[in-house]
Amino acid sequence: MTTQPIIHKEIVVKGRVQGVGFRANAKHIADLLGIQGYIKNLPDKNVWIVAEAEAQVLDDFLNWCRKGPALSEVKEVDIITGEVQHINGFTILHG
Repeated sequence: MTTQPIIHKEIVVKGRVQGVGFRANAKHIADLLGIQGYIKNLPDKNVWIVAEAEAQVLDDFLNWCRKGPALSEVKEVDIITGEVQHINGFTILHG
């Protein structure tokens, strides 16, 4: 069994994504998928996510991010690939 390389993505989710449970739901999905990273609300009402996992796992997570939880209304998802930081766990950042 071969393991795929871990990749790093920085994701900005735009739309109605604050005050609708987006961060808590994203953490739940990330934990289920085994994604490492963090998520934070931005002052511009968007959500910023750093996620690390194998490509297929990140694709599944990104597909979820494009929809979000029931009360959200995702308008746009910007994705940047970066250097792997070897993050442990998935954390909701505040402030």
